[in-house]
Formats: sequence, C-alpha cells, structure tokens
Amino acid sequence: MVAPSCASTAWAAGDADPLASALVQLDGYLDRLGLDTGALLLFDRRPTAPTIHERTTITATTSPAGRPVTLFRG
Repeated sequence: MVAPSCASTAWAAGDADPLASALVQLDGYLDRLGLDTGALLLFDRRPTAPTIHERTTITATTSPAGRPVTLFRG
C-alpha cells in the first residue's frame, strides 16, 4: 500500500483563497507519483483569520482531475 501524497500552502494577507491553485499543484504531484488520492494542508496566516479552533477543519474534496483529496484547513 502506498501512502497518499501531501502538499501544503499558506494563505497570506492580501491573497485570494489558494485552494484552487493548490489542488492543481497537488494533481501534478499525484500524476508524477502515480497516486489516486492525496491530502492538502492549507494554513491561514492572514491577520484577520478566525481563531485556530474556529478555522480548523478536515473535509473531503475532489481535485480538478477527479481524485479524492483530504483537505485540512487551519
């Protein structure tokens, strides 16, 4: 069994939500590794971000290529 690939990115002040571009990037990693699933970690570093316990979530989403992705936001 192969572990899923994981990518991470940070959401900085003045930037748009990086989810869409991060999913595209993760798809590239998964393609190169020949994997069908992955995990994505998005760290919200904006000064206006809600408190950590309010913004931390774990959800399921789908990459642009249709792969299942576990999404961690915090």
